[in-house]
Amino acid sequence: MVGAVVFDADETLVDLRPAVTGGLVAVLEEMRRLTPAAAEIDLADLESDWGAVFGAHRSAPVAEIRRAALARSLSRVGLADDLDRFAELFFARRFALTRPYPDVLPALAALRDRVTLGYATNGNSRAARCGLAGEFAFELYAHENGLPKKPDPAFFAAVVGAAGVPPSQVLYVGDSLTLDVVASQRAGLRAVWLNRQGNPCPPGVTPDATVSTVTELLSLVGRSARQRR
Repeated sequence: MVGAVVFDADETLVDLRPAVTGGLVAVLEEMRRLTPAAAEIDLADLESDWGAVFGAHRSAPVAEIRRAALARSLSRVGLADDLDRFAELFFARRFALTRPYPDVLPALAALRDRVTLGYATNGNSRAARCGLAGEFAFELYAHENGLPKKPDPAFFAAVVGAAGVPPSQVLYVGDSLTLDVVASQRAGLRAVWLNRQGNPCPPGVTPDATVSTVTELLSLVGRSARQRR
């Protein structure tokens, strides 16, 4: 029995990678406009700065991690004092380019007639800024109202509370085996791995279901509805 389907955001519903790349390209172009020193760095350098700071900031809000990464990038060329301006530039471009995958909106429209839909993410991809305004009965964002990040069980307790059904009736759908599948199962939810890339599932991890598109969820929810009848 499925009463609610709740989605992770980035790389699950939201095609984040092109948007982040676009934001970094805008930053790099502005760096090069302001100083000749920026000619010595490239997009790969800016991308690597995220990984360099992520470990130390893992539990922080995503926007803070991005600012730390940008600060590292700007310090390479003596522009550290301009962090606020570059952060504004990055986020404006990032959100302007952020859109759902093509399969998402039609599938959500069909699912909405069958179950409660929710949106719960560690990131800062707010539904209203990512082409998903009005699609969900509830939205939950880590670091708002004291909500901790996944994999904290309190995150999934909040999901269950917002869904208004028992944990076993909640399908949590995400792309991360660690944060979305294993963590939600430990909290008593049912986990669906959205594996858009066709990656192999490692030993010891067993999603309740694996799909490659959101559209495939329709058959899972449909089976559940037929079983209730």
